[in-house]
Order: sequence, then structure tokens, then C-alpha cells
Amino acid sequence: MIEAWLRQDGRKGIRNVVAVAYLVECAHHVARRIVDKADDPDVQLIGFPGCYPNAYAAKVMEAIATHPNVGGLVIVSLGCESFNRERLLAVARASGRPAELLVIQEAGGTAATIAAGLEAVERVRAAIADAPRVAMGVEELVVGTICGGSDGTSGITANPAVGRAFDRLVADGAACIFEETGELVGCETIMADRARTPELAVAIEQCVQKAERYYTIMGFGSFAPGNAEGGLTTQEEKSMGAYSKSGSSTIDGILKPGDVPPTGGLYLLDVVPDGEPRFGFPNISDNAEIVELIACGAHLTLFTTGRGSVVGSAISPVIKICANPDTGRRLAADMDVNAGRILEGDATLEQVGTEIYDKVLAVAAGERSISESLGHQEFILTYKAFDPIGPECLPARTRA
Repeated sequence: MIEAWLRQDGRKGIRNVVAVAYLVECAHHVARRIVDKADDPDVQLIGFPGCYPNAYAAKVMEAIATHPNVGGLVIVSLGCESFNRERLLAVARASGRPAELLVIQEAGGTAATIAAGLEAVERVRAAIADAPRVAMGVEELVVGTICGGSDGTSGITANPAVGRAFDRLVADGAACIFEETGELVGCETIMADRARTPELAVAIEQCVQKAERYYTIMGFGSFAPGNAEGGLTTQEEKSMGAYSKSGSSTIDGILKPGDVPPTGGLYLLDVVPDGEPRFGFPNISDNAEIVELIACGAHLTLFTTGRGSVVGSAISPVIKICANPDTGRRLAADMDVNAGRILEGDATLEQVGTEIYDKVLAVAAGERSISESLGHQEFILTYKAFDPIGPECLPARTRA
């Protein structure tokens, strides 16, 4: 059984994190030292480095500050950056979460702010220590998926095994989110065939076409040297492997970062900015995409890898699924599930899919994923620009 933390806004979390958020790179060191000195795996660092304002970053930060896995918030501001710290504080408090604000330029500098930050963390931690625990069903989970360090084994072992797990989770009523639209080029038609409505089908095709245009202008596709070294030969080949993580369920909608699924079902997360390229590549690392999944409410993320990525994340646990049996042996201490057994005939897709499903439930119930136990809490938030989603992108139902 999943025993969750019930938030005052009615959402349920599988972790009870105190998030320490810096609002500009100039405040990063101070926030980092507060987290280090707190010496608690559930006190975690998040932040945005930019001094200039960005609506996307503000939306994502607000979504993460009020994520169900976050119990409370300590904000660390330098004082002269553009990020609206008072709004972030108000949003967090309006959700019922204890939240405090420190301004370095007003608090007396580095040492004084670190000391004040540790006191603030203790107050927030005490305030959420007795947060009510309640039962949580599988149908209340939001689960994301991403692949990173893909190779020639990813599309035939780990990715389709995640697809099997997604099918079962969707059948149980959970909300499942797949993304990487830049790595779905060539798959738009088969995804459109799975759309809930004809209007959504058109939107899916347009979404992937936008990604293709964006990457073409940038001069690079979402295809790294490591992908080629691992046996992948074309963008389309990589896309088909990435696509298999989505399983076979009907696609119920399209989300953009910070949009929460309104109900259970399968959703495509559009991570490629709208308009002409203004801020460089859409996602400069896998953790940028994990952060966007978390901003959409993901309680945890399924991360498949063939070459061997070891990252985790702040706020929401990451379950690592290794596609390549050789990588699985070398990096066994970093992987939760060895899907490479499929390639060697020691397990079937269905068996590994069941193992992933069971691992989702275990981690949701409190078991630490391996990346959590190793202390991985990576987080990165960059500049982007998005238009709001249209009515054709989401079903009319609402999440209870």
C-alpha cells in the first residue's frame, strides 16, 4: 500500500521534501551551503540561474514549489534579480505549504544568510514533520519517462519494457507522461493514429513537426556521438526506440512544462519551445527534461539508458532501467532494473515490464531508488518560451 503525505491543496506526495530554491546564480552558493549543512536527504536544492525574467522558468518553479512531493520551501534571493520572489512565496503559501524568504543583500551577506537559512529549514522541517499520512491508489500516481545515453539495445529492451509498464499503469488509472518530441521525429503519424480525438491527432503531428523545424534551424538533431558509438545509425532509428516507451495505450493529450494531467491516461509532453529559437537547444541535459516532467506533477520518473547514465533528481525519485547487459554489469550499483536480461534470453519484455511496474509501486510506497540512496539530486532549469496549450490538447475530463 502507498502511504502518501496529504497536502492542504488536496494533492498527495510520495516524499516529504523541504526545497531550498535559489532565484539567480548569485545566490546558488549560499543555497547550496544551506542544504549541505542541513545534512538531510529530504532537504534538497532547486533553482534558476538567470538574472533576466522568463515566464517559463517562473511557471516551472511555481509548479515545483507546489509539487505534491514538496512539503515546504525556503527561497534564497540575492535581492536584485528579476525573478519575482514575492510571487513565488505567495504561491507556495497559498497552497498551504510553509515557506520562508531570505534576501542575501538584506540579511547581511553569505555567512549570515546561511545561518538564517539553516534556521528557516528547521522551522519548515518542524512544520511538515506531522503532515498527515493517507492511503494513495495507483490511479493517483503521475509517472514520467525519459531515455538518456541510448544505444542500439535501448529500443529493443528497456524502452519497450517501460511501454509494457506504462500500459499497465494507464489501465490502472494512473497518468503517464512521455516526452522528448525532438526524439520522436518520424513517429508523428503512428502517434497520431493513437490519439483520443482527430483534433488531438493533428496537434500531435504539428508538435513533432515543430520539433523537427527547431532542430533543423539549430543545425543539430537530438542525436549524440554516444548514440552512434552505441550502434544507432539514424535519428529515425533512435526515435522509434524512444517512442516504444509510450506503450500502446490511447494518447489522451499533450502537455507543456508546468501543465498537470487533468486525469489518468497517457500524455505527450511537448518540450520544444514555441516560436523561433531564442535560447539555444531545447534541453541541454537529461535533467532539464526530468525537471519538466516533475513540473507536470510526476511523482517519479522511469529513466532508461543503454550507454549508462547515473543521474537522479531532486524532488521526485528516478528509477534507472539499463537496456544493455554489458552496461548493466559494469554499472550494476547504479541501476534499479536490468532490462539487458531480455537480450540474453534470461527474461521477457512482459517479465521486465512487470518488474518495472512493481518497482514503481515500491518506490511510491517509500523504498529509495538507487539514485536516491546514492545521493543524486541533480536539478537544472533554463530559459525557454511556450505558448499555452489549446483546447484540442487535453480531454474534457478532470482529475479527481
